[in-house]
Amino acid sequence: MIARQDCEVLVIGGGCAALCAAIAARRRGADVLMIDHAPFTWRGGNTRHARNFRITHDEPDDYVPGRYPAAAFAADLARVAPDGDAALAELLAQHSLTLTHWLRAQSVRLQRRGRGVMPWSQRTAFFAGGGKAAMDTLYATARRLGITILHDAEACGIAWSGDRVTAVEVVHQGAMVKLHAASVIACCGGHQANRDWLREGFGAAADAIAVRGMGYVQGRLLRALIDAGAATVGDPGRGHIVAVDARGPTVDGGIVTRLECIPYGIVVNRDAQRFADEGGDTARTHYARWGERLLAAPGQRATLILDRHGLARAASTAFLPLRAPTIEALAELIDLDGAALRASVDRYNAAIVPADPSAPESCRTAELSPPKSAQALPISAPPFAAFPLIPGITFTHYGVGVDGSLRVRRVHGPPFANLFAAGMIMAANVLPRGYLAGLGVTISAVFGRLAGEEAAHHAGR
Repeated sequence: MIARQDCEVLVIGGGCAALCAAIAARRRGADVLMIDHAPFTWRGGNTRHARNFRITHDEPDDYVPGRYPAAAFAADLARVAPDGDAALAELLAQHSLTLTHWLRAQSVRLQRRGRGVMPWSQRTAFFAGGGKAAMDTLYATARRLGITILHDAEACGIAWSGDRVTAVEVVHQGAMVKLHAASVIACCGGHQANRDWLREGFGAAADAIAVRGMGYVQGRLLRALIDAGAATVGDPGRGHIVAVDARGPTVDGGIVTRLECIPYGIVVNRDAQRFADEGGDTARTHYARWGERLLAAPGQRATLILDRHGLARAASTAFLPLRAPTIEALAELIDLDGAALRASVDRYNAAIVPADPSAPESCRTAELSPPKSAQALPISAPPFAAFPLIPGITFTHYGVGVDGSLRVRRVHGPPFANLFAAGMIMAANVLPRGYLAGLGVTISAVFGRLAGEEAAHHAGR
């Protein structure tokens, strides 16, 4: 059973936002209890799979080259999510300026330029050892600071009076316990692992979606907050969805199952027909656009077809490609009609406009529907290869609304006085659609830190 049932600051969640909130509140002097639905071995939330995070910087440093001013950060965010909260977006951009310094002060190690395995990035810094190492370090820091951490404890309801949360209902070891705190911070994510809730937003297609992160993000507290009158933002039928290998796990596949080599081949549906321009999105974020296309495809499945040259250009993948000496033999491996796949490949090859193969961005097709507007190189060199594709969801663009102090807004009346939110449960305030590389971790770390400081202040610290 839970040994203590009251504290100054109660942090709900076990990922980056929760850890940053708990540490920030504790460093302000607050007595902090942190509860996590996941067991100890699964601690760290989705940031376990992360590699980098987006930061503002006015000059180069040991971790990022060049400059990336706050105005450029805000402009990038406004480009992908023009309907986001501009004031919160500006707050995010400005406070990301000190994020590397703050994380390092919590003992988190970052990859120095030119010394690690990840490429340099002008907009993002990389964790040394990846997100798992960073989360393990933050847990060690939290325990060293005296933060009480309890796993296998799911917050599933709240009691409130007026604009104050008076208790949080928690299931632990099969029993319901009520916890009391001066301030409460919800950092427990959205509802992307709740298949029933996903069906409400995505329909029957939800059954085919792989959950890229942990399966403990069920959204029970989110639902309880909504029932208690919390304002919502975003759309439960929209999410950050990417193309992943269909052979990966249905839950917690992480970043390694993502397919980034789509521009180097063609993608066909279950009828062996192309259905989108594989060369239309050649930036690194193309896999997110393909997630949406796969979600709309018949059966939510498709297959990427490559030849030997396309496969040679592809980065390493978690699963080996399926290979065959001929297109017909490959079709048999992937359960497609051989004649139909051969016809699709032949139509594509015949439509390629002669160009310099050393400049693949200029290679395109003509009189082909849909076209391939770049990277249109022949699929002709055996062995041929295939990757089965399905959509994979990272998070939904849906959650609770917050004000500039990260207090949870209510549909009627002022915000909750002592309830704050950070991370994916409130990310839709600034990201109601789209995505930017590294933004999820930044939202969690920046707003987690700010929410922790605000909650500690409210608790009298």
